[in-house]
Amino acid sequence: MCGIAGIFDPRRPLTPEDHALVERMASVVAHRGPDDSGTWFGGRVGFGHRRLSVIDLSPNGHQPMSNEDGTVWITYNGEIYNFADLRARHRLIE
Repeated sequence: MCGIAGIFDPRRPLTPEDHALVERMASVVAHRGPDDSGTWFGGRVGFGHRRLSVIDLSPNGHQPMSNEDGTVWITYNGEIYNFADLRARHRLIE
């Protein structure tokens, strides 16, 4: 199971102190995800992620992750069991 941390402040953009807070929060849950870690900050939102690699052991599972153009970011804890089927369908659509 991964570790997820985050902060959202609707009043103001995040500061360097907020960034440090998210990094500290993610470090507290390092035992939940010893395989990789990452952070992302954008405006009023910050994500921290600690990864436990189960199925995909490659760097492709690094989180937080974005869509192709970096306009949408997520951090996710879970498994997509039908990933092979979804990937095959996506290739058919392209």
